[in-house]
Amino acid sequence: MENRNFQMDSQWNIIHYPEKPTGFGILIIGDERHFVDENKCFWSQNEGKLAIINQFKDAGYITFSSNLYGRNWGSENAVELAQRLYQRVIRSEILNNKIHILAEGMGALVAVKLLEKMNGQLRSVVLVNPVLSLKKHIEQEKEHKFFYKKLIRELTSAYKMDQEKLENQLVQADNNIKLDSEIPIKIIHVLSGGKSYKQSKQLQQLLGTTNLSPTFIVSEKKPQLGYMINQFFKNNEHDL
Repeated sequence: MENRNFQMDSQWNIIHYPEKPTGFGILIIGDERHFVDENKCFWSQNEGKLAIINQFKDAGYITFSSNLYGRNWGSENAVELAQRLYQRVIRSEILNNKIHILAEGMGALVAVKLLEKMNGQLRSVVLVNPVLSLKKHIEQEKEHKFFYKKLIRELTSAYKMDQEKLENQLVQADNNIKLDSEIPIKIIHVLSGGKSYKQSKQLQQLLGTTNLSPTFIVSEKKPQLGYMINQFFKNNEHDL
């Protein structure tokens, strides 16, 4: 069996199985394009992402992922479902109870909250092109009126509150991000076009209060992502 799809709280989830499992697992939390349905997921439909999943499988990892209510933007519902998915997978599969997390884009908002809530259950975390601050992300999107309106609609839906209340909460939100964790974290930012260079500057500002240094790669090096992530995960498997 290559993969298995199942539902939790009306959301589809998927587990990808390797031929020779090593007993280590990876939770993949996708960006805003991510989806999981009854047959497939975004990562199995996208050529570059599928290559990474295949590298994980070749290395013996069980990988699992959830639809997480679609464009959840780090909502508590999504964080809670990710925790429940972890519990279910740990119960049903033969896995070390400390897992790796790979999060991309918007998925980093969920991953950062899981760092606090699942401290003893995480082995290492890789964040690719992460959105680390919803507040800063919205400020940046304000430059693009159409995308800003769309983002606000997604946020009011994900957080189940009206626009005024949401904007008030964001104004009061802390600018500092909580990444001072004992769990090893690697941040990779792929530079591809003007917007990504702006985001890279914002990322460096956000990480200024932490001891983390992001790895920047040009888009031509994207095929090396799977190898880089694999190496980082392997380096954090010495202590069971």
